[in-house]
Amino acid sequence: MATFTERLLNRVAPIWERSHRHPFVTGLGDGSLPVESFRFYLKQDYVYLIDYAKLFAIASTKADDLATSARFAALQESTLHYEMELHRQYAARFGISREELEATEPSFVMLAYTSYMLKVAHQGTLAELVSAVLPCTWSYWEIGKQLAQVDGALDHPLYGEWVRTYSSDEFGQHAQWLIGLMDQLAEGKSERELNRLEEHFLNTSRMEYLFWDMAYRREMWPCEKN
Repeated sequence: MATFTERLLNRVAPIWERSHRHPFVTGLGDGSLPVESFRFYLKQDYVYLIDYAKLFAIASTKADDLATSARFAALQESTLHYEMELHRQYAARFGISREELEATEPSFVMLAYTSYMLKVAHQGTLAELVSAVLPCTWSYWEIGKQLAQVDGALDHPLYGEWVRTYSSDEFGQHAQWLIGLMDQLAEGKSERELNRLEEHFLNTSRMEYLFWDMAYRREMWPCEKN
């Protein structure tokens, strides 16, 4: 019998495939991604990480057991003090200062994406929160593994570090933990509840695609020219 996360993956397969084929993603692998698009991505992703850390804090308070609560608290700590510092160091290589990162105005897609997840986190169950957060971690791991197979991608002077990070065993372990937690939280849920979880997973998978597209085109707001 298929697991719940296998059901989720089957539902979003067409969207994830489009993400994998997006020129931003393929450009990370073959080095063809315009540097200005990656600089735009780095700044928007920095703003994203701030809200991402808040999601882990909320998850920690909603967890029913101490081990899960502690794991989410550790993820928040790691995001705020480790991942974001690495992000600042990486951005500096592209001429982006800490001050520029901190002054970044969020794009429409960034606002829509994190606002949706924070709404789910505040109003929903832990299972709903995890279903909304999971596409980011899981899809990045899948993309990282895919790009790691491209000749030269791991050693590319600009994008190799990104590929190495998201194809790493360490990141994979984090993704696998969230996948396992999602299956655990889905146990015993009614079909109505499972459909709700699937809806969140689908929506944030769509937002992941839009994030790549927004960054590639360096689009702040669809109604305004850059």
